[in-house]
Amino acid sequence: MNSSMLLARNARKYPKNEAVICQGRRVTYKELDEQVTRLGHALLDLGIQQGDKVIIFMPNVLEFVVSYFAIQRIGAIVVPVNAKFTLTEVEYVVNHAQAKAIIAHEAIFAAVENLKNVKIKIKTGAKKEGWLDYNELIEKSDSSEIKCLLKEDDYSTILYTSGTTGKPKGVLFSYRNILAVAHMIAIEMEVKPESRMLLMMPLTHSAPLHLFLMSAVLVGATNVLTPTFTPDLLIDTVEKERTTHFFGAPVAYLLTASNPRLQTADLSSMKWWVYGGAPLSEKEVRHVQQAFKTDNLTCVYGLTEAGPSGTILFGYEHQEKAGSIGKRAAFGTEIRIVNENGEDVRVGEIGEIVLYGEGNMVGYYRDEEATKQAFLGEWVKSGDLARFDEDGYIWVVDRKKDVIISGGVNIYPKEVEDRILQFGGIQEVAVIGVPHPEWGETVKAVFSAKTPIDVEELKAYLSEHLARFKVPRLYEQVEALPRNASGKILKQQLKVQAIVE
Repeated sequence: MNSSMLLARNARKYPKNEAVICQGRRVTYKELDEQVTRLGHALLDLGIQQGDKVIIFMPNVLEFVVSYFAIQRIGAIVVPVNAKFTLTEVEYVVNHAQAKAIIAHEAIFAAVENLKNVKIKIKTGAKKEGWLDYNELIEKSDSSEIKCLLKEDDYSTILYTSGTTGKPKGVLFSYRNILAVAHMIAIEMEVKPESRMLLMMPLTHSAPLHLFLMSAVLVGATNVLTPTFTPDLLIDTVEKERTTHFFGAPVAYLLTASNPRLQTADLSSMKWWVYGGAPLSEKEVRHVQQAFKTDNLTCVYGLTEAGPSGTILFGYEHQEKAGSIGKRAAFGTEIRIVNENGEDVRVGEIGEIVLYGEGNMVGYYRDEEATKQAFLGEWVKSGDLARFDEDGYIWVVDRKKDVIISGGVNIYPKEVEDRILQFGGIQEVAVIGVPHPEWGETVKAVFSAKTPIDVEELKAYLSEHLARFKVPRLYEQVEALPRNASGKILKQQLKVQAIVE
């Protein structure tokens, strides 16, 4: 089985079911399959063969979905690239992935207009010299069936990590990896043909693409796409399209929770409000639950290298365990917390989360050493430090790479951040370690707030709740913290700025 076969099957099984709704366009499974076939023939005619890499550079639009399945239908490998990447970043992916072609969307075309080193260039919208016309290719192509006979262990996709600490790595997936996590979400979150998936987070990221788009296609459900996210657009789309499932980064929920329209909005169609990609503190969880008037706020934890798959904290568990990532691994996945020797830790001890399941990546493309370092046997390392509580729930302490060592003592930034967020008025915070000539590192808090914060009052508050060595020595108030497209705070950028200053 492969993704293309799934789509073709649903075109036969649910021909009139809406597959994609986007910006006023409504496409059934039969119509989507026909467009995929036509673009597939066009790519074959251009000389793209099985195993070739093809980049998709698009926001969440219908053309993304068509291109994704068309590339896979002919046995090529799809490489979705972050729509916010600059020309330099796209060129890096083109060269590293050894891409033969790129399909770009007119809305973000300016970023790649001068792209070189790729043989075949296709764009949507108005014609441009040196680029092939996407719509023209589909209109003039054959509609005869293309049978994709790839097996589950054949290569499907390369997703490039956000590169928050260096050059992006290409995470290589087989069809088995992707179908495993799509089945997981379909089972865990009751995805059915009647479901309506709201996809506002970038499809160039593993959770929106593999978990939610693919689980919908797996069962024949409807995908409602928007090219961007705003709180108003979220509310409008839920009300208009009566969506049932939404996955968002925590920042999406926090921004929407401040929108006064939530007080009167009709969000009754929503069955699953899912968040992941970054943590929500207990205080933030309570705020979002109250604003959205829901008890079904669900946390998913995982990592791209695991499909993604990991753990789930269901709505009913938030009452007592908000801030945890859950008690058990998701369907088809196993989880452990291990020490430096790879041994399971005891309750309360801190170790690294490792995951095992069919969603685990094949490896990093063209990087054997990084692949070797990413695994503990067949278990993929998360880089997250965590502990079990006495009830078996898992609490992430921090990223392994973010631990601050000051005077030989480990300081976990997340603990300090969670406490700072309890101080009135602070909206977001990042605690980082900056070089210190005597202690090795010292603790700095960078935060944003609606009004100026009295640092001495904040420091006094923290001193009441944290050991002295954990209390930040340095403070900086900013308008907003830098984040990547997944909503994760770019701590490395803050560290570099602190060193420069």
